[in-house]
Amino acid sequence: MRACHARFLFSAPIVLALAALDPSLLMAAAANSATANSAPTATTDLTKEISLVSHRAVYELTLLKSVGSKSPTAAQGRIAFDFTGSACDGYVQNFRQLTELQPAEGPTRISDMHSATFEDADGRSFDFKMQTSIDNGTAEAVDGKAWKSPGGLLSVNLAKPKHNKFELDPDVVFPTEHLKRILAAAEAGRNLLEVKVYDGSETGEKVYETTTYIGRPIADPALEKAVHIPELDTMRRWPVSISYFESGKKDDAPSYTLSFDLYENGISRALRLDYGDFVLAGELSSLELLSEPACAK
Repeated sequence: MRACHARFLFSAPIVLALAALDPSLLMAAAANSATANSAPTATTDLTKEISLVSHRAVYELTLLKSVGSKSPTAAQGRIAFDFTGSACDGYVQNFRQLTELQPAEGPTRISDMHSATFEDADGRSFDFKMQTSIDNGTAEAVDGKAWKSPGGLLSVNLAKPKHNKFELDPDVVFPTEHLKRILAAAEAGRNLLEVKVYDGSETGEKVYETTTYIGRPIADPALEKAVHIPELDTMRRWPVSISYFESGKKDDAPSYTLSFDLYENGISRALRLDYGDFVLAGELSSLELLSEPACAK
C-alpha cells in the first residue's frame, strides 16, 4: 500500500478522529506504544530495481483490540486504494478511507479521507491533494508540491491549507521511494531500515521519522481469497512493521505503528494499525491487478 504503505497514509484520518474523540487518547496511545529498540541503520542498495505492480485493493477495517476507558468500543471501516504507474512514468495513488469509531460514551465519530498523489519514478518530485472530514463537517484540505533540486535540496510549496514555502532535509524521502527502500532492504536480507518520510499529510508540514522492522520471508499461505491468484502464488512476502515518530522525537514512543505483509511487487495484506490503546485490522477483501504500459527501464 500506503505503509497505506502508502501508501503510508492509512492512519491520517484515524488520528483526526482520535483527536475529536478525546485529545488525551492520542497521548495515551503514544505512552502505551512500545518504543522501538535502537539498532544500526540498514544501508539499502538503492540502485536495485524494484518493480511495483499496478493494482486496486479494498481492505475491510475492524477493531482488533481495545484497552482503557477512553478507547473506542467498536470500529469499522473500509480502505479503497488504487496504485498505478511504472519506473518510466512515475506512480499515481488514489486512496479513500472511511472509518467509524464508537466511543465508550457519546455518538459514533465518522472520518472520511480522500487523497490523490503523483510521485515521479526517481522519487524526486511529489504532488499531493488530500481532503479529510469528521462527522460530515467542513473538510480540511491539503494541496501542494514537493521536489528535490539537482543539488539535493528538498523544497515544498503548499497551496492549502495555507500558502507556504519551506525546505526539508535532503535525506527525506517520499512514500513510494520509502516503499522501494523497504523492498530493497527485504530482498537484501536486512531487517532494519530508518528513513525520514514526507507524505503531505495533516497540515502538509510534518515529516515522520520511521523505523521499519522486516521479518524473514513468510512460508505459510495467505488466508484471504483475494490473494489466491497465480501472480502471487509463488511470490515472496515479508512481515513488515513501521513505527512513525514525530520529527526529533525518536526517543519517545511512536505516534502509531503500521504492520502488514508485503509482497515483493508492492501489494500488502493483513494490515494492523496500532495506536497503543487500540488496534485496527485491515483484511484484504478485493484485489485487482491493473494493466500498465510496457516500460523498458
